[in-house]
Amino acid sequence: RTRTEREKKKKQTKHKNSKMSKGNDQVYPIALLIDELKHEDVALRLNSIQKLHFIASGLGPARTRTELIPFIKQTCLDDEDEVLLALAEQLGDFISAVGGVQHATELLSPLESLCMVEEASVRDKAVESLNKIVAQLSGNQVENDFMPIVTKLSAGKWFTARSSACGLCAVAYPKVGNDKQKNLRNLYMTLCKDGSPMVRRSAAKYLGDFAQQMKDDVVATEILPMFNQLKKDNQDSVRLLALDNCAKLGKMVSQNDVVTHILPTIKSCATDKSWRVRYMVAEKFKELCEAVGPTITKDKMVAYYVDLCKDTEVEVRTSAAFHVADVCSKFTSDVIVNNVLPALAQLVKDKSEHVRSSLAKEIMALSAQLSKEETIQHLLPLFLNLLKDEYPDVRLNIISNLEHVNRVIGVERLSQSLLPAIMDLAEDKNWRVRRAIIDYIPLLSTQLGMNFFNDKLSSICMTWLTDSVYLIREAASINLCRLTEAFGSEWCASHLIPKLAELNKRPNYLYRMTSLSAIGNLSSELNKQVVESHIVPLVVQLVDDPVPNVRFNVAKTFEKIIPMVSNNVIMEHIKPSVERLQQDKDYDVIHFASAAASAIH
Repeated sequence: RTRTEREKKKKQTKHKNSKMSKGNDQVYPIALLIDELKHEDVALRLNSIQKLHFIASGLGPARTRTELIPFIKQTCLDDEDEVLLALAEQLGDFISAVGGVQHATELLSPLESLCMVEEASVRDKAVESLNKIVAQLSGNQVENDFMPIVTKLSAGKWFTARSSACGLCAVAYPKVGNDKQKNLRNLYMTLCKDGSPMVRRSAAKYLGDFAQQMKDDVVATEILPMFNQLKKDNQDSVRLLALDNCAKLGKMVSQNDVVTHILPTIKSCATDKSWRVRYMVAEKFKELCEAVGPTITKDKMVAYYVDLCKDTEVEVRTSAAFHVADVCSKFTSDVIVNNVLPALAQLVKDKSEHVRSSLAKEIMALSAQLSKEETIQHLLPLFLNLLKDEYPDVRLNIISNLEHVNRVIGVERLSQSLLPAIMDLAEDKNWRVRRAIIDYIPLLSTQLGMNFFNDKLSSICMTWLTDSVYLIREAASINLCRLTEAFGSEWCASHLIPKLAELNKRPNYLYRMTSLSAIGNLSSELNKQVVESHIVPLVVQLVDDPVPNVRFNVAKTFEKIIPMVSNNVIMEHIKPSVERLQQDKDYDVIHFASAAASAIH
């Protein structure tokens, strides 16, 4: 009775404490926030900022607006950059916490302050959060509460504020009247001419987004002059960002404006004195072709691309080679054959292995855009030259993308050239290269056929099972399973299992363990008859192996194959072997043998 009374009293106390805890919930979060934000440990302050939603939910919308937001403005805006970054991100999703869109303007002030900090990542996140909030505001809210912020930032003393203002014009533009829109355009033109390169760079970055909010005639009369101003900037960082706008503006203006304004910009950037600008042209070339249209692409853009392939800087040529498939998707087959392939023939012999490796990764895809005859006549010689490259990554990239050319001409035509390349990669000094080629053997084998594999590739696959690197031996074991899946159980029984039996007789115990690993993996791909007649005898051979590691792997292999064989085989061959292993002197062998015995029962 005494124990019952104590338990009853304990439950009453717990219930009382629970009620008190609920009563304190409204006070505790804000107190916790204040304590942690004043703490010297940055991690605690950061943790507190990341819990703002939890704190706001405890306070409720009214107290969040009247207490939490003022507290943030007073205390949290002078902190480490990582804390400010987290704060800017949190405030972007805080509309529901302050009571909905009608109160969302309460969030503009702290984000305005974050738009003026020195750290660029914080400013960018603050601009992103402001755009997210303003997109949900009404026109009156934008005109009365947000536009004064944009105007203030654009006239800020420091470049940080003016830089942020560039990213806020686009979201405000469709929500304000004609007069305010004109003010925004004038404001943006001023920012494009700003004395600070950082501000002009930001103006170039957001110009395309700003233009997309306007009518086409306004873009032609007011945005294109801004674009022309930025594309001639003396800072290469501004010019390369201006190039980003070519693709966006090209789709919004007339063909005459494309010829007058967009095409000259692409040409000047493709021959710019700064390699970074030329590199950006190579990176964006497909989008630029889409912007100017097929006629101009054929007449002008092809020549620009060929020049990029011949650029003096390795980085530019690498980018041009890496995007060759995407770029050529915008060219006709005759243009590819007559203009592009001669330039690629020079890249095949490029001094930089990075250029050749990038080309090898993408050049195979061109076969889909050419006829069978064109592929054989023009592309095939380039493939063969890359297959003989001294750099292993180049040869590996060609082999890894053979499915493209296989669809057009069949990989049989490449078999004579493929074999030497595969042999070299299979014996490469770098084990990672050997590991990579293993993954492509099943694909090549199915494409080249069973007979080719048996004659040329089978010995390579078995050699990998005796490699000095464990990961190679493991990958080779898995590789045999994929080959068996492709060629069938009977092929495995006649070609693979005899070679695994030879491994069982090797003096090095690691080879015998590899054989067991391969056998265990193969058993799941084989039919019952092959497992019983070929696999079980191989495993039983190693029951009395002198090395304990081999013996406990025998027990593990038995456990795998027990569900795949008949009860007669288990009782006649597997059970006696498992019982013998259970009598072993090694504790690990006994442990795994017991697990196999459990599988039998």
